[in-house]
Amino acid sequence: MSRIGRMPINIPNGVEVKIEEGNIVTIKGPKGQLTKQFHPDLEIKVEDNQIKVERPNDTAFMKAIHGTTRALLNNMIKGVSEGFTVELEIVGIGYRANMKGKTLELQLGYSHPVVYEPPEDIQITVEGQNIIKVSGIDKEKVGQVAATIRDFRRPDPYKGKGVRYRGEQLKLKPGKSVGKK
Repeated sequence: MSRIGRMPINIPNGVEVKIEEGNIVTIKGPKGQLTKQFHPDLEIKVEDNQIKVERPNDTAFMKAIHGTTRALLNNMIKGVSEGFTVELEIVGIGYRANMKGKTLELQLGYSHPVVYEPPEDIQITVEGQNIIKVSGIDKEKVGQVAATIRDFRRPDPYKGKGVRYRGEQLKLKPGKSVGKK
C-alpha cells in the first residue's frame, strides 16, 4: 500500500467533514469551507474523528491516486483550520510593491507599473516595500497566485534582481569574461 495513502488524517476540533455521493468532500472550518470531488472508485470514510482513504485494487493508477487523494484531503483540512501563506521578496533598486485597495501594484523596472487583481478568496499584504505575503485557505490557489506574481519579473540569473520566494537561494552566473587573443 501507499505509505502516504494509508496514513489516517486527524480531524481537529471545529472542523466538520461531509462526504456526499460521488466522493464529493466538503470540509468546513474556522477559516472557511472547501469542496472537492475525488475519484469515485476510492473509498473515503470518516471513523473515530479520522479520515481514511482506501483503494479497491493495486493497479498503477489506483496506487498513484491513493496518495494524492490523501494529500489533497490533508491540505484541505490544514487550509480551513490554519490557512496557508507564501512570502515573496522583491530585490532590486527601485523595485517596490504597494496595495491600492485590494489591488497589488508593482514597480519592477518596466516603463509602467504592473497591476494585479487577486482572486476573491486570496489575501495579499505588503510589508515595507519589498515583502509580499499571499495567504488563503486553498493551497493550490495560494501557490498559483504566488507563482503568477513571481512571473512578472523572475530573478535575473546574473544580478539576482526580481521577485523571488522568501529564502530562495539563487545560483548566480558569472558575467562575461574577456579572454586573451
